[in-house]
Amino acid sequence: MPSFDVVSEVDEHELSNAVDQANRELEKRFDFRGVEASYELKDGGVLVTAPEEFQIQQMEDILREKLTRRSVDASCLDPGDIEGAGKVKRRLYGLKQGIDQDTARKMTKMVKGSKLKVQAQVNGDKVRVTGKKRDELQQVISMFKDADLGLPLQFDNFRD
Repeated sequence: MPSFDVVSEVDEHELSNAVDQANRELEKRFDFRGVEASYELKDGGVLVTAPEEFQIQQMEDILREKLTRRSVDASCLDPGDIEGAGKVKRRLYGLKQGIDQDTARKMTKMVKGSKLKVQAQVNGDKVRVTGKKRDELQQVISMFKDADLGLPLQFDNFRD
């Protein structure tokens, strides 16, 4: 019986590459010359440091661009509060990973409400969808892509 898993994960390697590229762009940009600003992978997220708040906003745009170029969904970033410590301002962007229980229930209700002959079940932080026909599973995938669930979704483990 065909099935697939719906997951929400961030590729750590691509994330580190995007952070490295963003750091390299900061070194080249004229408006950041001579400024102590940087990106750093820390505590399951990305720590952005700069002297001013508006520079952190500019750096967020750079980071989102680099993530998009590395095929990492930029909606996985969860911005925290800007903290000031003397001359340096910091912001920790957390990473949204895994599908929480409320979203998983919402997804299973969407599948049941679609009137397709497929079943959805929650397995930890992922949702497994099974059905008899591959076409119906592809319709479920397109339904999830069109829905705004607030999470970057990937579709793994497609089996026939």
